[in-house]
Amino acid sequence: MKDRILVVDDMEMNREILKGIFEEDYEVILAENGREAVEYINSNRGKLAAILLDIVMPEMDGFGVLDYMHEQHLMMSVPVILITSDTSSESRKRGYDLGVSDIVSKPFEVPIVRRRVSNLVDLYHHKNNLEAMVEKQTEEIKEKNRELTEMNYHIIDTLGTIVEFRSMESGNHIYRVRSFTAILLKYVIKYYPEYGVTEDMADIISHASTMHDVGKITVPDSILLKPGKLTREEFELMKTHTSKGAEIIREIFVTDNMIFKEYCYNIALSHHEKWDGKGYPQGLKEDEIPLAAQVVSIADVYDALVSDRVYKPAFSYDVAYQMILDGECGQFNPKLMDCFRMARKEFEQKAKELQ
Repeated sequence: MKDRILVVDDMEMNREILKGIFEEDYEVILAENGREAVEYINSNRGKLAAILLDIVMPEMDGFGVLDYMHEQHLMMSVPVILITSDTSSESRKRGYDLGVSDIVSKPFEVPIVRRRVSNLVDLYHHKNNLEAMVEKQTEEIKEKNRELTEMNYHIIDTLGTIVEFRSMESGNHIYRVRSFTAILLKYVIKYYPEYGVTEDMADIISHASTMHDVGKITVPDSILLKPGKLTREEFELMKTHTSKGAEIIREIFVTDNMIFKEYCYNIALSHHEKWDGKGYPQGLKEDEIPLAAQVVSIADVYDALVSDRVYKPAFSYDVAYQMILDGECGQFNPKLMDCFRMARKEFEQKAKELQ
C-alpha cells in the first residue's frame, strides 16, 4: 500500500504538476484551499506521510492550516513542506516557527523537490517508528515496575502480618493503619497543598505504613505480650523497636524503589515522635518529623485506641477521637488534626469495616 501525501494549492495546474511528480510512488490527495485541507487532515489523522502546502490561498491560507495543525499538536507527526512563490524572509521565518520541515520556492526543479519530499517522508517514518518502539519499551518497563512494586507490597504485608500476630494483635491492624493513613492523606492533599503530597506519594506512604512496627520483631515476648503496665526498663526496651525497625529496613529490606524504602525507613524510625518534641527515639519536633511518620502516627494511635490490646480493652470511637484531640496521646501537627477532624466519620466507618 502506497504512502499518502496531501497537496494543497489553489491553482489547479500546480496541483496537477505535483500530482504527476509523486503519483508513481504515493497516493496523492488534492485540496484546493486551506479549509478543505483542514477537513481532510482532521478526518485522516495518522494516515498522511507528508503535506505539500501553498501559502497564498482563498478561504484559508497556508498559515491558517499551520496554525490549526500547531494547535492540534500535529506538526511533530507529519512533515509539512511549503511549496510557494512567497519567498519573503518574514514568511519563511513564520513557517519555520510554526514547525514546517522544509520550504521549496516556485518555480522548482522536479528532481530536487521529489528527493526532498522523499527524504522527509523516510525521516519521519523512521522517527515515528522509533517513537513507537520507545513508547512500547517504556510501557514494558512500567509494567515490570508495577509487578516489582506489587511484589514489594506483598512482601511487606506478609512481614507486617507476622509482626502483628506475634504481638497477639489482629492482622487487620496493618490494613487499618494503611487505610487510616490513606484517608488522612486525602485531606492533606486537598487542604494543605504546601506539603506537596501527590496521589502517587499518598499510595506509597500508605503501603509503607505497613512497616511501622517491624522493629517489634526484636522485642522479647515477655515485654511485647505483657498484659500490665511496663516498667521503666521494659518501656525503654520497647522504645527500641523504632530504631531497630529502621535498621532492619536499611540493612535487610531489598528493593529497587528507593523512594518507597525511604518512606518505610522514616515511618519505622519516627512514628512515635511528637509535635512538641516529647516523643522518641530522637526527640524530633514539629516539621523535623517526616510528614509520612506524622500521618502514620495518628493512624496508629487511633487504631490502638479503638482496638482491644493485651493491656487494655477498646475505647469507643467518640472517646478515642476526643483523647487524640485533647492531647492525651501526645501532641500532633495542628494541620493534621484539622484533617483528622474532617476525616472522623471515614475513620469510624473504616474501623467498623476492618474489625
